[in-house]
Amino acid sequence: MHHLLDDIRLICFDLDGTLVDSVPDLAAAVDAALCDLGLSAAGERHVRDWVGNGSRVLMERALRHALAEEPGASRLEQAHDAFVNHYERRPCAASRLYPGVSEALQQLHAAGLTLVLVTNKPAAFIAPILGHFGLSGYFSLCLGGDSLPRRKPDPLPLTHVAEAFAVSSAHCLMVGDSRHDIAAGRAAAFRTLAVPYGYNHGEPVALSGPDAVVESLVELL
Repeated sequence: MHHLLDDIRLICFDLDGTLVDSVPDLAAAVDAALCDLGLSAAGERHVRDWVGNGSRVLMERALRHALAEEPGASRLEQAHDAFVNHYERRPCAASRLYPGVSEALQQLHAAGLTLVLVTNKPAAFIAPILGHFGLSGYFSLCLGGDSLPRRKPDPLPLTHVAEAFAVSSAHCLMVGDSRHDIAAGRAAAFRTLAVPYGYNHGEPVALSGPDAVVESLVELL
C-alpha cells in the first residue's frame, strides 16, 4: 500500500469531488431552485466552483451570482428549501463515481481499515447516494455537514471520529479534494491526502499543502 498508509488505522473520506462527481445533479437542483424564484440559471460551470461548503453556502453563492448582490436571509432560506426539494428527487441522476473509487474502498475495507465518510453535504443525502453506488457497506460511520455543530474546515468532525473509534490522530488519514479537507485534517493532526480532480474553487489542491497527492485512489493500494 501507499507509504502514507503506514500505521494508519482509520481513513476519513470526503464525498463530493473525492468519491463522486456530483456536480451535474447539484447544478440541476441549483438551477431549478433559481428558476422557482424567477432567476436565471447558473449552469454547471459556475456550480463546480461553488461546491464544498455545504448546501446553504452553495445557494448563497448562486443567489449572489444571480442577483449581483448579497441575498437577504428570507430569500436565501426560500432558495435553500427549493434546492433541497429538487435535489432530494434526483440526487443521483447524472452523478458518477470517479475511476478507482470502488476498487480502493473495497480493498481498504478488506484490509481491516476503518473507513468513515465526512462530508459537508446534508446528512439526509448521504445514504441515498452511497446506496445508489453500492458503497454503503464500506463505511463504519457517516457524518454530514449538519451532523455536528461545526463542519469542515473546522476539525470537529475529524476529532469526533477519532474519539468515537478510540484511534489516535497519529493513526488517522483525511482524504479529500479541497483546501477545506486539508485544513480540517491538519487542524485535527491527521495525515492528509488530496486528489486533484475534484472541486477546490478553481485552485490546485496541492497548494493547500497535503502530505501527498494521488491522481486516483487506486494509488493507495
